[in-house]
Amino acid sequence: MTRQAIHTNDAPQAIGTYSQAVRAAKTVYLSGQIGLDPQTMTLAEGIDAQIHQAFRNLRAVAAAAGGALQEAVKVTVFLTDMENFARVNDAMSQYFAQPYPARAAVGVASLPRGALVEIEAILVVA
Repeated sequence: MTRQAIHTNDAPQAIGTYSQAVRAAKTVYLSGQIGLDPQTMTLAEGIDAQIHQAFRNLRAVAAAAGGALQEAVKVTVFLTDMENFARVNDAMSQYFAQPYPARAAVGVASLPRGALVEIEAILVVA
């Protein structure tokens, strides 16, 4: 099996020793995205803006891998405040249609760069 690193300038550059995504056969593993603007590398202000920017970043990486968010089979959301879980649900309805991907939401003490949310996904692409 070969692995292919995925890279796009339409999502924030990796802040460490990892790839934006890795494709192995028909499966694409998208690294966690926070609400960083890919052009300025600054964090969006507020939870809603960060959620939407994280999904836009994921969408850009999925496209670079030859896929789309609609091909997600699993999404994991990390939140520094689980009170924001309903906001994630609202946003997900704008990026996914039924059948929705499987999902886990995890409360964490902190995230890189002081982010309020981080989202990762696994896609199965054609």
